[in-house]
Parts: sequence; structure tokens; C-alpha cells
Amino acid sequence: MRKPYLLLGAAVLTLALASPATAGNPPRPGDFGRATLTGFASLPAETFVPDSEPSGAFIGAGPFNGIAAPFAGQPVQGFSGIVNRHDGTFDVLSDNGYGAKANSADFLLRVHRIAPDTRTGEVSVLGGFGLSDPDGLVPFPLTRADRRLTGADFDVESIVRSADGTYWMGDEFGPYLLHFSARGRLLRAPVALDGVRAPETAARTGEQATIGSSKGFEGLVRSVDGRRLYPLLEGSVTGDTPGDLRFSEFDPRRGAYTGKRFVYRLESSAHAIGDAVAVDRHRFLVIERDGGQGDAAKFKRIYLADTRDRDEDGLLDKTLVADLLDIANPRGVGGFGETFRFPFTTIEDVVLLDDRTLAVLNDNNFPFSSGRTPGEADDNEFITVRLAERLHADPRAFR
Repeated sequence: MRKPYLLLGAAVLTLALASPATAGNPPRPGDFGRATLTGFASLPAETFVPDSEPSGAFIGAGPFNGIAAPFAGQPVQGFSGIVNRHDGTFDVLSDNGYGAKANSADFLLRVHRIAPDTRTGEVSVLGGFGLSDPDGLVPFPLTRADRRLTGADFDVESIVRSADGTYWMGDEFGPYLLHFSARGRLLRAPVALDGVRAPETAARTGEQATIGSSKGFEGLVRSVDGRRLYPLLEGSVTGDTPGDLRFSEFDPRRGAYTGKRFVYRLESSAHAIGDAVAVDRHRFLVIERDGGQGDAAKFKRIYLADTRDRDEDGLLDKTLVADLLDIANPRGVGGFGETFRFPFTTIEDVVLLDDRTLAVLNDNNFPFSSGRTPGEADDNEFITVRLAERLHADPRAFR
């Protein structure tokens, strides 16, 4: 049964091979200590946009974690990017739909505005806007004649907001950078990255794919001065060392890449990144994760990645700031025990709240993921964690 729009929940440059990932990877000198849970809120899995079109016709009938398809409306799901509006609310970017180009043609790409209340454990959805290309800037055929963008057109995974109120988003099907107005209207043609082609684009153009499916721009960072963007690939490009991810520099004023890039090395080539955000001119927070969920989740971490490369190995230096599977919870926040785990397949949102506090959100892959409770579709959870040390962030990082 369709549920109302407002639902309340209960609550980062390239030689050696990457090392294997285990939950017992020893800490490095300088790593932060154990982070502490300070807030929890959730949005129920079955939350839908009011008066919206049916969706989910191409994923099969299911049921999936107890939920049958198709759906009477568009689910508010899969948060894969976040922007802090600095008024207690956040813009969150829905994923492409149901995980693939082939099954997401009836999912309308959308940015939602949410208001999490960690005092009550409730998340409110205040509204949002869809993404569209009414001016015909996309140079290839779209799914819909009305040029509203769907999960079969782009797989948007990351978002930043510019000082002028417009949005840049990172896509995985190109991979492309996409520039939208404050209300979701595409402002320029999609910008590709030279030498990087996802299978979805290769199938259309006849080019050779150079990166795996769903391994495009998972992270997108706006520099603290707003003059540069840094899209971060989720997977390695063909010919690069497995586990090494390109972190490229883009000039939004010119609409072109500068040619400068860094390399973020995963702890294991089997890992992926989930999101990234700037701390200052040189440092970025990066979510790195394995693909497990629930008890099978062994590696969900946030690193501080530094472009200054103090050890001169050609890679971003990494400092562990939070282990999301081992968060202290002495006050029992959210009704959880003394150790809090964030055991989701995909954790794709991190944002700075203050110099020691981060907000972290999951992509619930509705209705497929069940990391919190086996057999039950995951909610979209919003948590706040206090780091053991200060970041000493540039004040502009909080704007």
C-alpha cells in the first residue's frame, strides 16, 4: 500500500598492489581513536513521493525483503549524495533507481529535501525537485519524450552545490559531470572524462569500456574556495593498478578538466568508495567500504586523505578517522547497544557538521538491501558521529 510522503522513522599517485581487507587491519600512526554515536534518525523504506507516477515495473514482482513490486509511486530511496543547507535541512540525491540501467526506466531522478531530528529519531521529507533536460543538451536519446531524466539515462551518485545555488552531480553511466539549475534543469551538455568510459556509454558509442559498471563518479568534492571540483571514481581504470582510484580536478568556470589528478588507493581492490567531502585545501574525508551487509560487513570506514603525499609514494596519505562498524554508544542512542554498527552494503553520504562531528547516511538500495535486519528492507538512516580528535578544518568547509 502506498504510504504518505512524510513518514517518520523509529527511530580518496600508483605502484604496489592493494593489501587485502580484513576487519583487523592494524591502525596506522596518527589514526584517530574510536568515534562516538551522538544522533540517530531514520526514514522508513516504504516512503513515496506524493501523487507520483508508478515505479518498479522492471525489477520483477518479488517480494523483495517482504516488499512486492511494482509500486504505486516513486520511492524516496537510495540516498547517494548530500548537501548541507545549514538550516537543519539537507538536500539528498536519490540513486538511479533500482541498481541498473535496464530496470530503472520508470524511476524519475530527484533531489529530496529532508529534515532529520536526532532528538526524536524522526526524518521528515519536506519536498524536492526532479531532474530534466528540456533544452535538449543531452546528445543521446533519453527514455522519456518529456525529457524528464530517469535511472535509465543517468546513474547520479554524488552532488555539490555551488555558491550561485546551482548543482553539480557525478554520474556513473558516462561517467559524466552534470550541471543543473537550482530546480533541476540541465544547464550544459554532460562532461566526460578523457580515457574513462563506462560500459553503458561504450555500448551506445561502440567505444571500449575502460571502467567497470557502476564504478564511475561515486564521489564529488567541491573545494573549500569553490573554484574546483574533484570527482572521485569508485573503481580502477583499465591499465591502472587495481585498487587505485583517479581523483581528478575540474574547473567549473571553464567547464573542463585541468589535467591535474591524485590517486586514492583502496585498502583492498575489492573495496569501493562511497562519498568524499573537502576538509581544507589539501584534505578530504572519504568513505571506503566492502560490499558486505549485516554480519557479513567487515570494512566500513572513513579516512582523511591528504594530497601533500608526505611519504612520497605517489598516493594520497590516509588517516583513519572513524570505523563505522565500531562506534562507541555509551548513551544507548537510537536504542542500540554500547557498540553501534552501520552495517550497510552501500554507505554513500558524509557531510561535516562541525570540526568534530560528521553526519553519515546509507543508500538503502530499496527494496533490496537488508543490512540492519535480515529479511527486512533497510530504512534510510541518518547518524551523527563525534570524532575522537578535531579535524582542524578550514572554516570554509562548513559553508
